[in-house]
Amino acid sequence: MSFLGLLDHASVLVFALTGALVASRAQLDLIGFAFFASLTGLGGGTLRDVLLDRTPLWIAQPGYLGVACAAALLVFFTAHLLESRYRALLWLDAAALAVAVAAGAGIALEMGQPAAIVVVMGVATGCAGGLARDVVANEVPLILKQGELYVSCAVAGSAVAVALSALDQSQLVSGLACAASTFALRAGSLALGWRLPVYKPRPPRR
Repeated sequence: MSFLGLLDHASVLVFALTGALVASRAQLDLIGFAFFASLTGLGGGTLRDVLLDRTPLWIAQPGYLGVACAAALLVFFTAHLLESRYRALLWLDAAALAVAVAAGAGIALEMGQPAAIVVVMGVATGCAGGLARDVVANEVPLILKQGELYVSCAVAGSAVAVALSALDQSQLVSGLACAASTFALRAGSLALGWRLPVYKPRPPRR
């Protein structure tokens, strides 16, 4: 398996775990777990592949569906062991974001896409699945939490991949640096409260 294929499998697995955790919080049945796991795990990669005119990953390789369903099965039988499922969801989502951004940016780079498209593909791969998960679950999407670093982490990580690729670094080095920088920023937001400034309306002048 190639390095990018490994990244894609890892991102599907970890994002699928977050989808199954959301299903556990909603107390769904096993089919509901599989649905949320598949939607979350495959959503970002599917959007990326459609935009890049590639066969969606789970159609090209149906084994990705098996990865998502295995994650659903695992969480269905173990979620009750977690002391705080929401906290676990946040940190798993941070890890999934990092890996998915590296996969999306790496695939776009491999296809010779320009820098702006590489960044967009990194963001789409990292954010679309989690956004779909939260919207379907009727929860405030993590990417819209006020001031939190989320999409900005994906943008920064993708930019790191672009910069290192321009410096002729290997796919492995640029991918690992992309994932590390994305996760570091998201972890800083979760653990240390790093925030972006938010818009605050001012009363009109009289």
